[in-house]
Amino acid sequence: MRQILSNAKIVTPENHFEGSLVIDKGTIVDIVKDKTFNEGIDLSGQWLVPGCIDIHSDYIEKEINPRKDTEFPIPMGFHFMDQRAAACGITTLFSAIGFMEYKNLRTFQDAIDRATALENLAKNALVRHYIHARLDPNSEKVLEYLDQMKTLDLLKLVVVNDNIPGQRQYSLEQYIKLQSQHYGITKEACEKQVLADIAERSKINKRPEIMEAFKGSIPLGSHDDTKVEHIHEAKQFGATLSEMPTTIEAAREAKKNNMWVCMGAPNYYRGGSHCGNLSCKDAMKENLVDIICSDYHFPTMLSTVIKMIKDGYTPSKAVNLVSLNPARFLGMDDTIGSLEIGKKADIVAFDDKQGFAKISNVWVNGTLKLYNEQKIEQKIMA
Repeated sequence: MRQILSNAKIVTPENHFEGSLVIDKGTIVDIVKDKTFNEGIDLSGQWLVPGCIDIHSDYIEKEINPRKDTEFPIPMGFHFMDQRAAACGITTLFSAIGFMEYKNLRTFQDAIDRATALENLAKNALVRHYIHARLDPNSEKVLEYLDQMKTLDLLKLVVVNDNIPGQRQYSLEQYIKLQSQHYGITKEACEKQVLADIAERSKINKRPEIMEAFKGSIPLGSHDDTKVEHIHEAKQFGATLSEMPTTIEAAREAKKNNMWVCMGAPNYYRGGSHCGNLSCKDAMKENLVDIICSDYHFPTMLSTVIKMIKDGYTPSKAVNLVSLNPARFLGMDDTIGSLEIGKKADIVAFDDKQGFAKISNVWVNGTLKLYNEQKIEQKIMA
């Protein structure tokens, strides 16, 4: 079905302008500068951008386990995550699933089960779904599950996520404080447990085996790099992504080694890291950031685009961080990631609403998934 999206501020990889866009059979077939049409959808001057490609989202686990000792059915959690993603302008979503073993609270088999369920549910979803595996290298059991992981069709990104307490993201003091609050035990008791955990986990590092198992088949990354040595280790074993580096030194070293750097949209939107690590704004000032992901908050992706534009970045620069750049990293930029003729019509229309993105319309593969019903009805009636 042919569709015309008219009277919009269109953002392409290198430019932005007033104009119209034409979709046919799920593909962008024309982009017309400085022209509006009487037929089609009048977007009334809204921004028109490619759908966000979110390479790291924690939403699936938050929907299933929103609080300690609570669990909801995976189909229910997936449904509402899918709805939220579309409502926030995310058309390609990578759900981060933690493959780890921890105090009988979570197991590698739990992760396999969640990933398998997600694959089945994704067939009838609003947006495009993939799996981002966060693999714990500090466990002997991880190697037992690599073959099963390789059978997951939607697994398109593997990131090694060290889980030795007190390293990388949180200081030891921060970690003990958070864990004691989470499990409702005294700091003294928690510290004893944490120190024992550190002693046990520090003896194990299966990073080389993990990276070798997936090297050459899908993109590999390293999470929460803090030291220059972390970058060198990741690069040595085939990683091309440094995800959420916690220090400016790590981010600089990643760029020196031609690695992609991904940081969280909440970090930029809020003006800093919630746990005191590297500020995305500071990294942006040195041009160290290639990709922006939602991390733990979908609405901040396009809202960060708005904030970046207000901070002086061009619309193309800001939009590419959440669309074209992640597509390039993933090797998907031949079909998605930008508003260009011949690409899939993954498109979002939105307004600036008091500093955040108020989204009206979302298309995935040219199909309208979210829409401003009143606006469309008025246009048709006219």
